[in-house]
Amino acid sequence: QVQLVESGGGLVQPGGSLRLSCAASRSIFSIWTMGWYRQAPGKQRELVATITGGGSTNYADSVKGRFTISRDNAKNTVYLQMNSQKPEDTAVYLCNTGRVDSSGSYRPAYWGQGTQVTVSS
Repeated sequence: QVQLVESGGGLVQPGGSLRLSCAASRSIFSIWTMGWYRQAPGKQRELVATITGGGSTNYADSVKGRFTISRDNAKNTVYLQMNSQKPEDTAVYLCNTGRVDSSGSYRPAYWGQGTQVTVSS
């Protein structure tokens, strides 16, 4: 199985920054798409960002211009840099990996346990 382990979550003030990391256990990392979802209480799970093996990225409208997803294939690690954070960014952030289907939609297959991000004064 593919194992994903997130780190970097915590408490940050509005306007601050955090960087999340997700380390994968398998060498297939380099050819699989990686993504971050977030889940806040009472809200629909939201796909925050994805990055393909070739480095192409997509972002939810809610985070465009503030968050950056990147990957280091040599380290089997994907990152989510979160800047200018807002209280509505508070959620459990879940790393995942999967494939993009024929219609261009991301289909996650494996999930990490999640890391809590809280944006509050």
